[in-house]
Amino acid sequence: MARFAASAPSGELLQKLEPLVRTAVFKPANAVVGLLLQQAVDTFDASYQPKPGYQYKARAVLQVQCLFGFHEIDRDYYYNPKRREGYCPADSALGLENGSTPWLTRVTCREGASARCFREASNNLAETGGVKVSARQIQRMVQRIGSSAQAWQKREAVPGQSEAAVLYVSADGTGVPALPSETKDRHGKAEDGKATTRQAYLGCVFTQHERDEKGRPVRDPNSTTYVSSMESIHEFGPQLRQEALRRGLATVPQTVLLIDGAWGLEKMGLSCFAKSIQIVDFFHAMEHAGEVLVALHGPQPTDSPEHKKRLRSWAKELLKDRVENLVASARARAAGTAAAPAVEKALGYFQNNIDRMQYKTFRDQGFFIGSGVVEAGCKSVIGGRCKQSGMRWTVRGAENILAFRCIQSSRRLDEFWKHHLNLRAAENDPLHLAA
Repeated sequence: MARFAASAPSGELLQKLEPLVRTAVFKPANAVVGLLLQQAVDTFDASYQPKPGYQYKARAVLQVQCLFGFHEIDRDYYYNPKRREGYCPADSALGLENGSTPWLTRVTCREGASARCFREASNNLAETGGVKVSARQIQRMVQRIGSSAQAWQKREAVPGQSEAAVLYVSADGTGVPALPSETKDRHGKAEDGKATTRQAYLGCVFTQHERDEKGRPVRDPNSTTYVSSMESIHEFGPQLRQEALRRGLATVPQTVLLIDGAWGLEKMGLSCFAKSIQIVDFFHAMEHAGEVLVALHGPQPTDSPEHKKRLRSWAKELLKDRVENLVASARARAAGTAAAPAVEKALGYFQNNIDRMQYKTFRDQGFFIGSGVVEAGCKSVIGGRCKQSGMRWTVRGAENILAFRCIQSSRRLDEFWKHHLNLRAAENDPLHLAA
């Protein structure tokens, strides 16, 4: 080491030193892990009672990969001649997934969901951890565990307690680029009328305990949790309600549902959050105000002084609980003109959501009026992984990735992996308890 320091002062050679040391450290570490794993397998196999109909056949060799490398283990193999199937119970007991140790499985799935693509995930594992897992292996592991992650998202809630003043529930949807086989016979927004995406819903729950010195609401730090689904809004709504129940829906004084003015989301709110205050996101309202202006005055640059002035004027009306004034003003301007039908159609959004657009009242009550949290989530949780250039997804593949990303963003990795490993261990129970 002293000779290296004396003869190699350059950063280039120093850069080569650390991977070499890591390799040297990994070899004995791998041997230790292999020894401990074999001991655990032997202890388990010695006490295991096989499932009815299964017979011990032989010891079977499995090549196992951990963070430090590869090693082989011998474990008992059982076979059922009637079913023509066999299994090694130690694999489930120790949480081995297709030859990967539990921690390597966890790291692989986390990187596969966090990176922009599976190839980047493979490079990250090799560069930062010295772990060699191919992009294809990572993809297969994510798909292998993804169904468990999805099921965990949809699990029935154990109602939680919350001391927050307000519990916010928010939801939105966005399109995920899909393979042609996943969009066949679906109507879309493309010029030919065909769909190129599949709808993904993202829901979030967060809390508020206080307001700042100006009376504005303050979102509690690290209080946001997420759930996702590519099923219909009718199936997603109950799933989101379960998440709200986990977060204390039954105990908070007030629940606020922050969504856009789409009828499907409104209906979901009425069905799953009947006692909540529904607020149409203010920024969605302003987008629709811009559509009314286009119907009135025709297409115009959104950054033109006149357009900005009109929007500011209507924003003030909305922030003073005067949505009816906006509707009446636009109708009056359009009366007797060719633009009247288009204006009336655009105003339908406001006419249908008057009660949910009382922004001054909501602000006075100390509520958020914007759904920026779920909007940001759609960009980071969904867009940051599923909308990279050139990507096309199967529904199952996207659902698995999104389930992992929601679990990670909700800071629940430890909970999920404990649950998953318990499920694997339960696979060895020969007598399943009655429900």
